[in-house]
Amino acid sequence: MRLSSFLLALSFATPLSGCGAKRDATPSLSGATPREGDGEGGPQLPKVAETGVRFPTSHEPPLVTLSGESRPAPAPPRDVPVLFATAQETRIFEKPETSSHRIGVLKAGAVVEINKKEISGSGCPGGFRAIKPMGYVCLGPEATLDPAHPVARAATVRPDTTQKLPYMYGTAKRGGPAYARLPIPEDLREFEPHLRSHLSRWGKDKESGATYGQDLWLRRKAAKTAPAALEALDQKVTDPDIPPFLLNGARLPNLSGFIANGAVIKAGEFSMHNGVAFLDTFNWQGRRYGLSTDLRLFPTDRFRPIRGSDFHGAPLGAGLDLPIGFVRAKNQKRFRIERGHLTAAGPLPWRSVLALTGKVHSWSGTLYYETKDGDLVAQAGTSKIEPAKKLPGWAVQGEKWIDVNVTRQTLVLYQGDKPVYATLVSTGEAGLDDPETSRSTKRGIFRIHTKYVTATMDSKTVGEEFELRDVPYVQYFQDGYALHAAYWHDVFGQPKSHGCINLAPEDARRIFFWTEPDVPAGWHGAAKALTGTVIFIHP
Repeated sequence: MRLSSFLLALSFATPLSGCGAKRDATPSLSGATPREGDGEGGPQLPKVAETGVRFPTSHEPPLVTLSGESRPAPAPPRDVPVLFATAQETRIFEKPETSSHRIGVLKAGAVVEINKKEISGSGCPGGFRAIKPMGYVCLGPEATLDPAHPVARAATVRPDTTQKLPYMYGTAKRGGPAYARLPIPEDLREFEPHLRSHLSRWGKDKESGATYGQDLWLRRKAAKTAPAALEALDQKVTDPDIPPFLLNGARLPNLSGFIANGAVIKAGEFSMHNGVAFLDTFNWQGRRYGLSTDLRLFPTDRFRPIRGSDFHGAPLGAGLDLPIGFVRAKNQKRFRIERGHLTAAGPLPWRSVLALTGKVHSWSGTLYYETKDGDLVAQAGTSKIEPAKKLPGWAVQGEKWIDVNVTRQTLVLYQGDKPVYATLVSTGEAGLDDPETSRSTKRGIFRIHTKYVTATMDSKTVGEEFELRDVPYVQYFQDGYALHAAYWHDVFGQPKSHGCINLAPEDARRIFFWTEPDVPAGWHGAAKALTGTVIFIHP
């Protein structure tokens, strides 16, 4: 798997070759090899980077809390000078020099407050602007002061961090063309000659066809109902809220880079298994199209809309403390001992949370955990999470940190010595094998140093080709290894990834806004942090 967001090392523009990929010019932010020691309790805190950025800590409440409460991201105040991002990734420089460190990124269409005074610097003919709260952006191909710029007009939808997924998502079930404008029948005959047979199959497909999840395409609509997909197709329905920048045959700006010179219709192609994030969708002449984050139009009938896992972990400390257990088996039951017999006392919902006493019972050769309600639950179908047996030195010092147990596939957030959140994860599918030669997660002590609200992952490996755009809530801690949401599977609690730590979307959202560095308001990513939240990954 490859994360092709440009993780900051010496340059944001260096693509990675995967979760766990090695990068040539990237200094390790975890310092020396972790040492086990007894001083203040166990493994030693990694050194901080010798160079990097100190991001300001926000004194505002987080946009998302560990209990899942959220508020919309703030917009710049009215009547202040602002800048509009016009590139897929508009770079934020540490100094007014394009050769200086890239400390962050803005997403296309982002609006951020600036100092209105132009700042001269090297490498930017259009001049720099200082942005809030820090850094400099170069005016020109990547940014503008003009609110009428085509990208500023078309990319007005911000990632919605009040939802478990920041955009609408779909995975392609059948490949096809993307469009640079709303296609007319002649375009469809040219670029989709087998459209009639495709739509016939789509109408009959019960798993990902016209009757599955079409409500998910209405996420940004005031009205949450619409004509059924086949009815809209039959009646050639066109929605009244088509974005005005698409009317009268207008072509989208070439934000994606896929619109060839002179092309007015086609904007590249997509393949089966590609994942795409959408800003908006609408019916046009009976067919629903999605506007992607890179400003291309995709027929949604070639995609399976993504709901994302509903699973998430549990906040701790308000009546729920470790040890706890997550019900991992779908047919798990609770038991009681009555009159010397083990008796089933009812089913347990899949992945529900159980408060445990810490006691283990053996009955006819089977081990059971005891719950605080007095029930017994089979150990084999339950993921138990216990408090750290020996607190490391950084916990004693009060730091935030993350404890990841690869064997148990669990994650616990700590504020100093206090556990505050626990959940299930999916680490590398190769388990405890060597991460240098297999798809396993690198173990050790690291610091989160780079965070993106979304980033793109892909694989060029023969037989495993895919591209997943705008993977949510990516947090790098070493080389290509990161914590991130996985919207394409729902087996958390089992090894699954290519080396990264997969989180359920809601867990990823909550944890992203708990860890440091804070991503400044309006930014899409922050990078090269001097200090970030510690993550301890162990067997």
